[in-house]
Amino acid sequence: MPVIAPPPLPSEDKRWKIVNGTMRKNGFARHALIETLHTVQSSFGYLDDESIRFVARSLHVPLSQAYGVVTFYHYFSLKPPGKHTLTICTGTACYIKGTDKLLASAEKHLGIPQGQTTKDGLISLTTARCVGACGRAPVALADGELQGQITGDELIAQLERWSKE
Repeated sequence: MPVIAPPPLPSEDKRWKIVNGTMRKNGFARHALIETLHTVQSSFGYLDDESIRFVARSLHVPLSQAYGVVTFYHYFSLKPPGKHTLTICTGTACYIKGTDKLLASAEKHLGIPQGQTTKDGLISLTTARCVGACGRAPVALADGELQGQITGDELIAQLERWSKE
């Protein structure tokens, strides 16, 4: 069977070399789809049409299958993230300690529902089922940094600091 060369990288951006390395490490095999999509998301922050098409072509996966994976798994995002990300834990311990109220407060303050980014592209509001810090509930992650036993006032103060940038 002839060896088919992978398609050229979408651009000279060095991040594509990282993505290509993941595919090469796995022999451009179809089973590397999720791992490769994770690499794209880690490298670029989200998955756009061009990147999904490139990965599907490179791994010889139907485009519908690649989109199916991207839209099935909550981890993948089709939109660029904001400059800052607030993730509120909605696990049982955090929920019992009031993260439902924290989430409602953040949504009201930002004027967006969870899973969205403010119109200015500054702040993305997300939730996580559990971040594994139940003893410090309620918990939020401000740009990935754990904020334990966070209050509504502290949460709003963080959003306001970001908004002033």
